[in-house]
Amino acid sequence: GKPIEIDIPEALRDFEADLSVDSPQPQQLGRLGRHWRWFFGGLAIALLLGWANYQLPSSERSTSSPILFVPAKSGLAATSSWRALPGDLLLGHIAYQEAPTNSLSAVVADGSIKLRQPAAQSFLAMGQAAKANKISLVPVSGFRSIADQTYLFFTLKAKKGLTATERAAVSAPPGYSEHHTGYAIDIADGSRPATDLEITFETTPAFLWLQKNAARFGFELSFPKNNVQGVSYEPWHWRFVGDQSSLETFYKGQRIQPKRSGNP
Repeated sequence: GKPIEIDIPEALRDFEADLSVDSPQPQQLGRLGRHWRWFFGGLAIALLLGWANYQLPSSERSTSSPILFVPAKSGLAATSSWRALPGDLLLGHIAYQEAPTNSLSAVVADGSIKLRQPAAQSFLAMGQAAKANKISLVPVSGFRSIADQTYLFFTLKAKKGLTATERAAVSAPPGYSEHHTGYAIDIADGSRPATDLEITFETTPAFLWLQKNAARFGFELSFPKNNVQGVSYEPWHWRFVGDQSSLETFYKGQRIQPKRSGNP
Protein backbone atom coordinates (compact mmCIF):
# COMPACT_ATOMS: atom_id res chain seq x y z
CA GLY A 1 0.00 0.00 0.00
CA LYS A 2 0.94 3.67 -0.03
CA PRO A 3 3.67 4.49 2.51
CA ILE A 4 2.62 6.23 5.70
CA GLU A 5 2.90 9.97 5.21
CA ILE A 6 5.48 10.91 7.79
CA ASP A 7 8.21 13.43 7.19
CA ILE A 8 11.24 11.47 8.37
CA PRO A 9 14.43 13.55 8.39
CA GLU A 10 17.55 12.20 6.74
CA ALA A 11 20.99 13.66 7.42
CA LEU A 12 22.39 15.88 4.69
CA ARG A 13 25.74 14.65 3.46
CA ASP A 14 28.16 17.50 3.04
CA PHE A 15 31.21 16.37 1.14
CA GLU A 16 32.37 19.74 -0.18
CA ALA A 17 36.12 20.01 -0.44
CA ASP A 18 38.49 22.57 -1.84
CA LEU A 19 40.41 20.66 -4.49
CA SER A 20 41.57 23.73 -6.40
CA VAL A 21 45.33 24.03 -6.95
CA ASP A 22 47.15 26.57 -9.06
CA SER A 23 48.88 24.87 -11.97
CA PRO A 24 52.64 25.52 -11.79
CA GLN A 25 54.25 27.46 -14.61
CA PRO A 26 57.34 25.97 -16.28
CA GLN A 27 59.63 28.26 -14.34
CA GLN A 28 58.02 27.09 -11.09
CA LEU A 29 58.58 23.39 -11.62
CA GLY A 30 62.01 23.48 -10.08
CA ARG A 31 60.46 24.66 -6.83
CA LEU A 32 58.31 21.59 -6.32
CA GLY A 33 61.17 19.75 -4.62
CA ARG A 34 59.98 16.71 -2.76
CA HIS A 35 56.32 17.11 -3.81
CA TRP A 36 56.93 15.37 -7.15
CA ARG A 37 57.38 12.10 -5.25
CA TRP A 38 53.82 12.33 -3.93
CA PHE A 39 52.46 13.09 -7.38
CA PHE A 40 54.15 10.19 -9.16
CA GLY A 41 53.53 7.89 -6.19
CA GLY A 42 49.80 8.60 -6.38
CA LEU A 43 49.79 8.15 -10.14
CA ALA A 44 51.48 4.76 -9.79
CA ILE A 45 48.90 3.61 -7.23
CA ALA A 46 46.02 4.72 -9.48
CA LEU A 47 47.48 2.83 -12.44
CA LEU A 48 48.01 -0.27 -10.27
CA LEU A 49 44.41 -0.20 -9.03
CA GLY A 50 43.13 0.23 -12.57
CA TRP A 51 45.20 -2.72 -13.77
CA ALA A 52 43.99 -4.89 -10.86
CA ASN A 53 40.36 -4.04 -11.64
CA TYR A 54 40.90 -4.93 -15.31
CA GLN A 55 42.13 -8.39 -14.32
CA LEU A 56 38.81 -9.18 -12.65
CA PRO A 57 36.00 -10.90 -14.58
CA SER A 58 33.79 -8.30 -16.25
CA SER A 59 30.92 -9.12 -13.87
CA GLU A 60 33.06 -8.20 -10.87
CA ARG A 61 34.70 -5.05 -12.19
CA SER A 62 33.86 -1.81 -10.49
CA THR A 63 31.83 0.51 -12.71
CA SER A 64 31.14 3.17 -10.12
CA SER A 65 32.93 6.46 -9.90
CA PRO A 66 36.20 6.34 -7.96
CA ILE A 67 36.45 7.30 -4.32
CA LEU A 68 38.73 10.26 -3.73
CA PHE A 69 40.46 10.89 -0.44
CA VAL A 70 41.02 14.48 0.56
CA PRO A 71 42.10 16.20 3.79
CA ALA A 72 39.07 16.87 5.97
CA LYS A 73 37.89 20.42 6.48
CA SER A 74 39.16 22.05 9.64
CA GLY A 75 36.71 21.52 12.49
CA LEU A 76 34.80 18.64 10.86
CA ALA A 77 37.09 15.71 11.48
CA ALA A 78 36.96 15.03 15.19
CA THR A 79 38.50 11.54 14.98
CA SER A 80 40.26 11.48 11.63
CA SER A 81 42.38 13.67 9.41
CA TRP A 82 40.82 12.15 6.29
CA ARG A 83 37.32 11.68 4.95
CA ALA A 84 35.95 9.92 1.90
CA LEU A 85 34.50 11.74 -1.10
CA PRO A 86 32.34 9.12 -2.87
CA GLY A 87 31.95 9.49 -6.60
CA ASP A 88 28.23 8.59 -6.62
CA LEU A 89 26.48 11.58 -5.06
CA LEU A 90 23.20 13.40 -5.61
CA LEU A 91 22.52 16.69 -3.85
CA GLY A 92 25.24 15.71 -1.39
CA HIS A 93 23.80 12.28 -0.55
CA ILE A 94 25.56 8.90 -0.90
CA ALA A 95 24.03 6.17 -3.08
CA TYR A 96 23.06 2.84 -1.47
CA GLN A 97 21.64 -0.37 -2.90
CA GLU A 98 18.22 -1.57 -1.79
CA ALA A 99 18.20 -4.64 0.45
CA PRO A 100 16.51 -7.76 -1.01
CA THR A 101 13.08 -8.27 0.55
CA ASN A 102 13.92 -11.86 1.48
CA SER A 103 16.78 -10.59 3.68
CA LEU A 104 14.44 -8.60 5.94
CA SER A 105 12.92 -9.49 9.29
CA ALA A 106 10.30 -7.62 11.36
CA VAL A 107 11.19 -5.73 14.52
CA VAL A 108 7.58 -4.87 15.44
CA ALA A 109 4.60 -7.16 15.89
CA ASP A 110 2.64 -5.95 12.87
CA GLY A 111 5.65 -6.34 10.57
CA SER A 112 5.54 -2.71 9.43
CA ILE A 113 9.16 -2.02 10.38
CA LYS A 114 11.90 -4.35 9.17
CA LEU A 115 15.67 -4.66 9.14
CA ARG A 116 18.07 -7.14 7.62
CA GLN A 117 17.91 -10.32 9.67
CA PRO A 118 21.20 -9.91 11.62
CA ALA A 119 20.36 -6.29 12.38
CA ALA A 120 16.80 -7.18 13.40
CA GLN A 121 17.99 -9.90 15.78
CA SER A 122 20.51 -7.56 17.38
CA PHE A 123 17.99 -4.74 17.69
CA LEU A 124 15.45 -7.00 19.40
CA ALA A 125 18.14 -8.24 21.79
CA MET A 126 19.17 -4.67 22.47
CA GLY A 127 15.56 -3.71 23.15
CA GLN A 128 15.24 -6.51 25.71
CA ALA A 129 18.44 -5.44 27.43
CA ALA A 130 17.22 -1.85 27.57
CA LYS A 131 13.84 -2.97 28.91
CA ALA A 132 15.61 -4.74 31.75
CA ASN A 133 17.00 -1.33 32.66
CA LYS A 134 13.52 0.23 32.37
CA ILE A 135 14.41 1.90 29.07
CA SER A 136 11.94 1.82 26.16
CA LEU A 137 13.56 1.72 22.70
CA VAL A 138 10.85 2.31 20.09
CA PRO A 139 11.64 1.72 16.39
CA VAL A 140 10.28 4.54 14.21
CA SER A 141 11.61 3.67 10.77
CA GLY A 142 13.72 0.82 9.44
CA PHE A 143 14.11 -0.43 5.89
CA ARG A 144 12.64 1.87 3.25
CA SER A 145 12.40 0.91 -0.40
CA ILE A 146 13.32 3.26 -3.20
CA ALA A 147 9.57 3.54 -3.93
CA ASP A 148 8.90 4.63 -0.33
CA GLN A 149 11.70 7.17 -0.52
CA THR A 150 10.37 8.46 -3.84
CA TYR A 151 7.04 9.23 -2.18
CA LEU A 152 8.66 10.84 0.85
CA PHE A 153 10.99 12.98 -1.20
CA PHE A 154 8.88 14.10 -4.18
CA THR A 155 5.29 14.05 -2.89
CA LEU A 156 6.01 15.80 0.40
CA LYS A 157 8.39 18.18 -1.38
CA ALA A 158 5.60 19.25 -3.69
CA LYS A 159 3.08 19.59 -0.85
CA LYS A 160 5.42 21.85 1.07
CA GLY A 161 6.51 23.82 -1.96
CA LEU A 162 10.18 23.01 -1.42
CA THR A 163 12.97 23.09 -3.95
CA ALA A 164 15.02 19.93 -4.45
CA THR A 165 17.94 21.33 -2.46
CA GLU A 166 15.66 22.44 0.38
CA ARG A 167 14.09 18.99 0.54
CA ALA A 168 17.52 17.33 0.41
CA ALA A 169 18.45 19.12 3.62
CA VAL A 170 16.01 16.90 5.56
CA SER A 171 15.44 13.84 3.37
CA ALA A 172 17.62 11.85 0.99
CA PRO A 173 16.56 11.46 -2.64
CA PRO A 174 15.41 7.96 -3.63
CA GLY A 175 18.38 5.62 -3.95
CA TYR A 176 20.47 7.71 -1.55
CA SER A 177 19.21 6.77 1.92
CA GLU A 178 20.92 4.56 4.52
CA HIS A 179 17.46 3.10 5.15
CA HIS A 180 17.62 1.35 1.76
CA THR A 181 20.34 -0.92 3.13
CA GLY A 182 18.13 -2.49 5.80
CA TYR A 183 20.80 -1.73 8.39
CA ALA A 184 19.64 1.73 9.52
CA ILE A 185 16.95 2.41 12.08
CA ASP A 186 15.45 5.51 13.66
CA ILE A 187 14.88 5.02 17.39
CA ALA A 188 12.61 6.88 19.82
CA ASP A 189 12.16 6.85 23.59
CA GLY A 190 8.80 5.36 24.54
CA SER A 191 8.64 7.60 27.62
CA ARG A 192 9.40 10.83 25.72
CA PRO A 193 7.30 10.87 22.51
CA ALA A 194 7.74 14.63 22.09
CA THR A 195 11.42 14.01 21.25
CA ASP A 196 10.75 11.64 18.34
CA LEU A 197 13.02 12.54 15.41
CA GLU A 198 14.14 15.69 17.21
CA ILE A 199 17.54 16.85 18.39
CA THR A 200 16.10 16.80 21.91
CA PHE A 201 16.17 13.00 21.72
CA GLU A 202 19.77 13.35 22.91
CA THR A 203 18.42 14.29 26.36
CA THR A 204 16.33 11.14 26.79
CA PRO A 205 17.12 8.08 28.90
CA ALA A 206 16.98 5.99 25.70
CA PHE A 207 19.73 7.98 23.99
CA LEU A 208 21.95 7.97 27.07
CA TRP A 209 21.51 4.19 27.32
CA LEU A 210 22.30 3.73 23.63
CA GLN A 211 25.49 5.76 23.96
CA LYS A 212 26.73 3.36 26.62
CA ASN A 213 25.39 0.06 25.28
CA ALA A 214 24.59 0.13 21.54
CA ALA A 215 28.09 -0.91 20.47
CA ARG A 216 27.70 -4.21 22.36
CA PHE A 217 24.89 -5.06 19.93
CA GLY A 218 26.69 -3.87 16.79
CA PHE A 219 24.96 -0.49 16.46
CA GLU A 220 26.55 2.92 16.07
CA LEU A 221 25.27 6.46 15.68
CA SER A 222 25.41 7.21 11.96
CA PHE A 223 25.88 10.97 12.24
CA PRO A 224 27.28 12.15 15.59
CA LYS A 225 28.24 15.74 16.23
CA ASN A 226 31.38 16.83 14.36
CA ASN A 227 31.47 13.52 12.49
CA VAL A 228 34.25 12.88 10.00
CA GLN A 229 31.82 13.18 7.10
CA GLY A 230 30.60 16.60 8.20
CA VAL A 231 26.90 15.65 8.01
CA SER A 232 23.93 16.86 10.03
CA TYR A 233 23.60 15.57 13.58
CA GLU A 234 20.81 12.98 14.04
CA PRO A 235 20.82 11.43 17.53
CA TRP A 236 17.91 9.12 16.64
CA HIS A 237 19.52 7.57 13.54
CA TRP A 238 21.54 4.41 14.24
CA ARG A 239 23.03 1.79 11.92
CA PHE A 240 24.09 -1.80 12.35
CA VAL A 241 27.74 -2.60 11.58
CA GLY A 242 27.92 -5.90 13.44
CA ASP A 243 28.77 -8.24 10.56
CA GLN A 244 30.94 -8.27 7.45
CA SER A 245 28.22 -7.22 5.03
CA SER A 246 27.03 -4.24 7.07
CA LEU A 247 30.58 -3.11 7.81
CA GLU A 248 31.47 -3.11 4.11
CA THR A 249 28.24 -1.30 3.25
CA PHE A 250 29.22 1.75 5.24
CA TYR A 251 33.00 1.61 5.45
CA LYS A 252 34.43 -0.11 2.37
CA GLY A 253 36.83 2.20 0.58
CA GLN A 254 37.13 4.65 3.47
CA ARG A 255 40.51 5.57 4.86
CA ILE A 256 40.41 6.32 8.57
CA GLN A 257 43.43 7.43 10.56
CA PRO A 258 43.21 6.11 14.14
CA LYS A 259 43.56 8.41 17.09
CA ARG A 260 47.04 8.83 18.45
CA SER A 261 47.55 7.83 22.05
CA GLY A 262 50.34 8.65 24.44
CA ASN A 263 51.54 5.05 24.42
CA PRO A 264 53.41 3.46 21.49
